[in-house]
Amino acid sequence: MLDGNAIAGMLEEIFAADMTRAVLTCAGCGRSGPLAETAVYLRAPGVVVRCRGCDAVLAVVAERRDRYCVDLGGVSALET
Repeated sequence: MLDGNAIAGMLEEIFAADMTRAVLTCAGCGRSGPLAETAVYLRAPGVVVRCRGCDAVLAVVAERRDRYCVDLGGVSALET
């Protein structure tokens, strides 16, 4: 397990901004905090970002044919 800083470069490529300071709110437990403080797993199919409070999946990022697919289904709010 790593923190959100481990995917800073990939997220900057996708969003054209430093997303490690973006504040995510977990749809499961309501915890809010910077993406840099989330738990990140690189060995899953794609990158899995989990909440430090309840371990819910916040986001999944996968690369497919020169494109990134981003699922933010576990995020109820995102503030940049």
